Amino acid sequence: MTIVRSSKAIGVLTARSTASIVAVCLSSMPPAEHNITGARPASIQARDVLFCALIGISVLVLWRQIAAVLHMAWHVDEYTHILLILPVSLSLIYLERGKLRGDVQYAPVAGALLGLLAIAIGIAGEMHAHRFSEGASLSVAIFALVTFWMACVVGFYGRSIFWSLLFPLLFLFLLVPPPTLLLDKAIVFLQTASTEATFELFKPTGLPVLKNGFLLTFPTLQIEVAKECSGIRSSIMLLLTGLILAHLFLQSFWSKVIFVLFIVPLSVIKNAIRIFTLSMLGMYVNPGFLYGRLHHEGGIVFFLIALAGLLFLLWILQRIESRRVRPARPINVA
Repeated sequence: MTIVRSSKAIGVLTARSTASIVAVCLSSMPPAEHNITGARPASIQARDVLFCALIGISVLVLWRQIAAVLHMAWHVDEYTHILLILPVSLSLIYLERGKLRGDVQYAPVAGALLGLLAIAIGIAGEMHAHRFSEGASLSVAIFALVTFWMACVVGFYGRSIFWSLLFPLLFLFLLVPPPTLLLDKAIVFLQTASTEATFELFKPTGLPVLKNGFLLTFPTLQIEVAKECSGIRSSIMLLLTGLILAHLFLQSFWSKVIFVLFIVPLSVIKNAIRIFTLSMLGMYVNPGFLYGRLHHEGGIVFFLIALAGLLFLLWILQRIESRRVRPARPINVA
């Protein structure tokens, strides 16, 4: 018996949940300082117009590839997260808008070099598109597009502004559709790890179970941890949420690294708990659980469980960071 994937509605629901979490995180942050100097200088306004014009031209040049990626993101579960990237990135830039009053200056050489690199990547990808799959060609095109946007930021606003907004700008590279080969490897890893973790969960129960590849065989039931059960979509959503939480609420580089790396085992544990729960309910309560609403629409429940674990780790790391920055108590010398 194969546990099949959740419906498309679950993917949309998970994406909406992630978007809601991000919105709560953003709203909880202190507002950026407002520019009290009044209207922006005319040079800055002209800079903005030129910047927006180049961004608009780049979108027009690659509008077919952009439309193809949006279509893929709407219809293919593994790419649903792409719909969230631009709104989240723009929200983060707006949140950090106070930094835009820093050292704003043109950097034409650095911007031109990066822009030429982006154009070269785009042209090379178009010339050799016949050597790649359609998905790989789209990845190259969107990568070139985002790189060109980075060049515009550097060229019109300077390296200081670029470094100030480094995270939300680099976050835009998640608009690039992951190559099929990379996705397949990630799915196989999650399948393998989830099968092994589920097998370990069944050991304390005393149930006789055999593991053969992605198959778990019981006396009355056989379960296959199929590609659709890898949890790749919810794992990507969990990764995006973790990246944003780490950026907003953690200060130490190593705290951020630990927090993000924890997402991988957490995703595996989430999948294992889901498979274990459905299997036990199917064997001891009602076989309908293997095909019912909890199976097809319950992915969000286990996603929220994983998110709770992630928030608990965030709380622990914040406590550790607060203790490290706490000033030492003065020693009174008599």
